[in-house]
Parts: sequence; structure tokens; C-alpha cells
Amino acid sequence: MSVKRTFDFAHNALTQYAREDMFVTKYNGTWVKTSTAEFVSLGNKVSRGLLKLGVQPGDKIALITTATRTEWAAMDLGISQIGAISVPVYPSISPEDYDFIFSNAEVKYCFVSDAELYRKIEKIKENVKTLQGVFTFEEVKGAANWQEVLDLGTDEKLQHEVEDLRSGITSEDLATLIYTSGTTGRPKGVMLTHQNIVSNVLGSNPRIPQVKGMDYSEIKILSFLPICHIFERMLFYLYQHNGYAIYFAESIEKMGENIKEVKPHIMSVVPRLIEKVYDKIYNTGTSAGGLKSKIFLWALGVNKAKMNIGKPSGLKEIIADRLVFSKWREGLGGNIITLVSGSAALSARLNKMFQNAGIPILEGYGLTETSPVISVNSFGKIKIGTVGHPLDNVEVKIQEDGEISVKGPSVFKGYFKNDEMTAEVFTADGYFKTGDIGHLDDEGYLHITDRKKEMFKTSGGKYIAPQVIENLAKASKFIEQVMVVGDGEKMPCALIQPDFIFVKNWAERKNYSMGTTPEEIAKSPELTERIGKEIDYLNTKLGHWEQIKRFELTPEVWTIETGVLTPTLKLKRKAVKERFLDLYEKMYGHKE
Repeated sequence: MSVKRTFDFAHNALTQYAREDMFVTKYNGTWVKTSTAEFVSLGNKVSRGLLKLGVQPGDKIALITTATRTEWAAMDLGISQIGAISVPVYPSISPEDYDFIFSNAEVKYCFVSDAELYRKIEKIKENVKTLQGVFTFEEVKGAANWQEVLDLGTDEKLQHEVEDLRSGITSEDLATLIYTSGTTGRPKGVMLTHQNIVSNVLGSNPRIPQVKGMDYSEIKILSFLPICHIFERMLFYLYQHNGYAIYFAESIEKMGENIKEVKPHIMSVVPRLIEKVYDKIYNTGTSAGGLKSKIFLWALGVNKAKMNIGKPSGLKEIIADRLVFSKWREGLGGNIITLVSGSAALSARLNKMFQNAGIPILEGYGLTETSPVISVNSFGKIKIGTVGHPLDNVEVKIQEDGEISVKGPSVFKGYFKNDEMTAEVFTADGYFKTGDIGHLDDEGYLHITDRKKEMFKTSGGKYIAPQVIENLAKASKFIEQVMVVGDGEKMPCALIQPDFIFVKNWAERKNYSMGTTPEEIAKSPELTERIGKEIDYLNTKLGHWEQIKRFELTPEVWTIETGVLTPTLKLKRKAVKERFLDLYEKMYGHKE
């Protein structure tokens, strides 16, 4: 069966990869399996129920969950195969953004996971003139439950209408409207067609490793990234395309527990998660004390000294692997084939370390507007520090100013209700301008050097690429988040959020008394001095004009909830500066 529309993946799986555990979600402490046949039947029920509610092709249906679950997948299938358009929304955005997105998209119905999200939508419901109903997946007092839609869809007499609508949907039809989280300004509605997403799945599929001797029925996926983000959603279809079982993690807090239970073969990750995993490994290894800590640190040294990535070859590497790195793999369930990393730049140091620990990471690059993958590393073609080769069905062109531009079937249709902004992001010859600066090397690997809009110029006329400096700075165990500033100022400075957990352990080992709260810790002269040494070391790797001349430690953790990080954990630069404006002004002498 030819796959041309997103819902074709599910129907194709029914004929080619039918299994008892297509999707698995944990309810009340128990993993509940949904077979391929049950899933397709559930999707058809959703379609019929929506038709009885009066949903027509082109209507917008919002989906919001705190964690991905089987109900989301069933809704996605049911919405898409009758020509309606899904509007997946991040659960953590502000009420103002909910109001804007729902009104801009003209959402007709909304499905949410729980009581907290239901209350959020209730607050803005009256402002959205098109909104006719809100349903919940969990039982919420006073709320309509999605089971009501399923009950409406039990009448199979409407199935012929579902099939007629499904057959009439083309690959060029709009499949979904995804509002970018945005580091500045209002969210933009990215219009993605069925072709956009399907072509990206098919283009990315050869990069996912096929393990010799393993059948599709043995492969388990653990999905925990928000499926409202196109990165995880594209993979969601790719896994269906290969017949893999998808287990939905309960939350990032329960990731460790879920990994032990599921023992997954593939997981998608963001660099921040890799950093946190390593920090936990390092803290555990160094705090073990005595011989265990010495062995741990020795193994890290062996790993670092290894010239080429790959399996252990010499005696030292084999011993280090058996004593230390085999435990890393066990901590990830023991079955990991690969981690797929996207959303932001991954530290080359950590990438190499995990590769040599027998945990391959395939780092890629893309945007919501490109569905998302533009390029990605693959087994046998990994070059650390790059985002791999462009997909075979994607054409990459580097513009004169170094901006990466893209052409291909996965490039979006445009921004919803914003022709002017759409026109601005395309070149005269039809390439989408990514806003990222980079280059293709002699071997065809794509390198990302910075975000064009985030580069700034000091008052001395020197250009600064902050992401490059920030990624180097975060190699320090003392630094969890950092933002380089200095647009229009005489020198670059940095706002730094210390890794408060690591710092507490460090302070205990050094017998420093610096308090327990982030605010107390940030004021510690001992910590300021120690991070100063980290910055001095960082500056040895930078040009004179790039060097960080001053820094300030922020008295709190940077979070999505405080508005300084996007849902994909990227910096909201304007928000960070505004939140810590007093520290910014202090660095530049505006405020002493």
C-alpha cells in the first residue's frame, strides 16, 4: 500500500505489521496495550463521532496533553482521515497564547488530557467564538469526556462516509497546523500538508538503523518528548511505518522508572536530557568514593583518549567498558540501539563520550517549517560536531551570508493567515530561509554555527555568535544554563544559571557553607570565584572580541514555567534578559 497521507501509516500497519502492542500507555500503574486492529477501530470511531458533532473537512481540532497517550494517537487518526486539521498545542504555554492560537486557528473542538488543562481552556473559552466544545481524556467533574465522542461513533452506518472522505484527501491537503513556540513574539501557525510530513518520514527512514537479526516485532520505542512538536510527531509516524511498538512515557520525572520497565531500543532525546543523564552519572560515579570513584574517573579518561568512535578495541577500553560503561547501558534499559537527538545543538564532547560508551546518538537538524528533518547522521556515516548529511529528498543551499536554505517536498505550505511573513522567508528561487548560519564541508556534512537572528554586534562593530560560546560554556559541570549578551554594548557578558545540584555536592566536599536555596548559592563568593575559573578557561578557546568579560549568577533555575525557556528547552533570549534585567545592568555598569 502506497503511503501518501499521514493516516496511511496506520492503515498500512494494519495490513503489514499488525501487532498486539502498537501503542502502550500506563494507566493507574499498569501498562495497557492497544493492538493495531484496536487502534484503527478506535480511529474510525473518533471519525464517526466527530462527523456526528458536525465536524467537516477543514475544521480545526485542538489536542493538548501533559504527556502523550494512546488517546492522542487515536484522535490524530480520527481527525486526519476525515479531512479535519489537527492543532497540537503545548500544555505549558500562557493563557494569552492559548487565546491567540485558538482564535487565530478558529478551533472548533478541543481535547485535553486532564483537569488542569481543562481549567486553562475554560478560562479563555468565551473569547474563542468558534469553540463549540471541550472534551477530556481523563474523568473531570463537570467536563464532557471523550468517551462521549466514541459513543457517538459506535454507529457503523457512518463508516462509508468516513471512507469516502478518506479517499478524497490528497497529499497536498493540509494535515496539521502547528504553532511554533517562538523565542520572540506571537506564535506562528505553520501549515504542514500530508506530503510535507510523509516525505520527511520516508526521507528520514533510511537513517534509522536496521539491526541485523532483529525483526520489527521485537523493537520497542519509548516516546516522551511532546508529540505536539513536529520532531516527535514525525518519528511517531516513522515508527508506525516500521511496525515498531510505541510506549508512551508517563512524564520526564518518571523516565528512569519507565526505561527500566520498557527496556526500549530507540528513544528520541533533546540535548538537555543527555546533559542531565550525564550529570547524574557523573555525580553518582564521583560520590561513590574510594576505589569505585577512582575506577569511574579512570574509565572517563580512557573514553576521552579514544581517538575514533566505536566499539572498545584495546585492553584498557575493554576493561573500562565492562566495569563502567556497561552500567550506563543498563541504566538505559540495556537494549538501546540508538538515541535520536534534535531540537538544539548537542555538545561534541558528550556526543563522543556516549558513542564510545556504546550508546550511539544520531544527531540531526531541522525546523517545524521543514517537517522537521533537514539532515541527520546515520550509522556508518557519523561525524561528531555536524548534523549529518542532508536527506536525499532535501536540497540544501548556503546563501551568500552563510544562511542555510532548503528546498524539497517537506518544506511547509506557509504561515497561516500571514502571506507577508511567508513571502519573507523564501528566496526568489523558492528556497526556505532557515535563519540558521552554517556550511557544508567537503564530505557533505552540514555544520550549524549559529542562529542568524541571535547573532549580535558589539558597540565596537564585532559580530558575536552566542550559541557557539554557550555550548562551550555548558561543558562545565558548574554551568547548567548560560546566555551570552552584549548587543550594542562594549563587550560580551553572560548570565549564568549554576547547576545547583552539582554545586551543592561540590560545596559539601569542599566544606563550604553557602546555604541551600538557589538564591543563597548564587550569592556565594566561593562559587563566583570557581565559575570565574571556568570562564577564564572558556576564554582561552575564544577570539579576543568574543571573550566573556563579566558574568552574573542568576538566583533561580531557568524553566518553561517562568517563561524563559520554550517547551523544547530553548532560550527565550528577550525573556531571560527582562527577567534578570538588574543583573544585566549591573554587568554593564548601568546599575551599580
